[in-house]
Amino acid sequence: MNVSIVILAAGQGTRMRSELPKILHPIAGKPMVAYGLDIAVGLSSHLPVLVIGHGAEKVLEAIGSRARFAEQAEQLGTAHAVVQAEKVIREEDDLVLIYYADMPLLRRETLVRLVDLQLTNSGPLSFLTTHAEDPRGFGRVVRGADGGIRAIVEEASAKPEILAIRELNAGVYCCRADWLWDALKRIKLSPKGEYYLTDLAAIASQDGGKVNALVLEDSNEAIGINTRVHLAEAEAILRRRINEKWMLAGVTMIQPDSVFIDDTVEIGADTTLWPNTFLRGKTVIGRNCEVGPETIITDCTVKDGCKILKAVMDGASLDEGVILGPFARLRKGARLGKGVHMGNFGEVKNSILGKDTRMGHFSYIGDATIGEGVNIGAGTVTCNFDGVNKNPTVIEDGVFIGSDTMLVAPVKIGRKSRTGAGAVVTKDVPPNKLVVGVPARELKDLKEE
Repeated sequence: MNVSIVILAAGQGTRMRSELPKILHPIAGKPMVAYGLDIAVGLSSHLPVLVIGHGAEKVLEAIGSRARFAEQAEQLGTAHAVVQAEKVIREEDDLVLIYYADMPLLRRETLVRLVDLQLTNSGPLSFLTTHAEDPRGFGRVVRGADGGIRAIVEEASAKPEILAIRELNAGVYCCRADWLWDALKRIKLSPKGEYYLTDLAAIASQDGGKVNALVLEDSNEAIGINTRVHLAEAEAILRRRINEKWMLAGVTMIQPDSVFIDDTVEIGADTTLWPNTFLRGKTVIGRNCEVGPETIITDCTVKDGCKILKAVMDGASLDEGVILGPFARLRKGARLGKGVHMGNFGEVKNSILGKDTRMGHFSYIGDATIGEGVNIGAGTVTCNFDGVNKNPTVIEDGVFIGSDTMLVAPVKIGRKSRTGAGAVVTKDVPPNKLVVGVPARELKDLKEE
């Protein structure tokens, strides 16, 4: 069976009180709408149709080629939104799966079960329901004496006896395509001036077809986002799911409720995450690492066996066995080679530290290329900015940089050279030399040492 997917994303989201379209608000590291697009993968042989309206330009820019688009220029309700997708849907498709872009907790497995249910249904429609004491504004599922579904009644127009019903419509539908497009034309305008998609249930029942309901095992999947309160509620649930996934994959979390992992992160087995650790963006953590506590890592690659304590990292990469922190900061472009040790209150930006280099504490390295086995003494600063340009520093293998050395870029320190404590290096230093003073001058030749 060919399935077309329609994701409704045209709502204004006024209760979010935001200039950003509701579906672009981030949740666990991704825009809300990305979750709806993710679960569509593999359910259809072609891209889903995203029905957009409010903030259409921003949505188009954010989504790009991940979906086909239909625009609901005039907001006339959910059924009207689906009508806009008809011209984009492939005519040969047998089923149409419809859900909302503001349901980030919905699972792909649930959609698969719904499609399978409709495949066995002699009638034209199957949809998701849930049972909950808090109706959250959802429509009520009305059944007849025989248990068959007769209608879905919106909360705003429901009488008290209908409001007492606790089987709720989750807003996810799977319809037979040859029935859907005609049924949408038969939906009447509501007193609120909108065409409700929920009216499909009553139309299907009146047509004499069976309407099937798949009851959600996890009612959280039905949570839709309308306010920042809902957003926080959904994010807490999603982050628990993410943490459970990684713990089941072999990651230890000392206090899971205080570990925050974006949905885009990858983590190797036998890694330990300590409290107040934040792993964000496209971060990849290797095996047998120890991260935290009090650590924020964004868009970084950390290879096996690294230990990171109380650090802030953004756009950096660590090779195997790096020891970092506490109170270390790695900025964009920082690359630490295998076995590097970087101690407390150090900062590296757009620089390479070679294998087994040690940068103990209280130092700043920017726009530098540092070789292997280098010692960087406490208080070392690469003076890389001259007020106009960022200038490079090169430190070759085996160099010893004394405490409080100022390296005024552009400058190069040759292999196995040394700088004395407090030196201000303004000129290149040849290999195997000791330089001291302000400005630094050559004191002796180290070739024989």
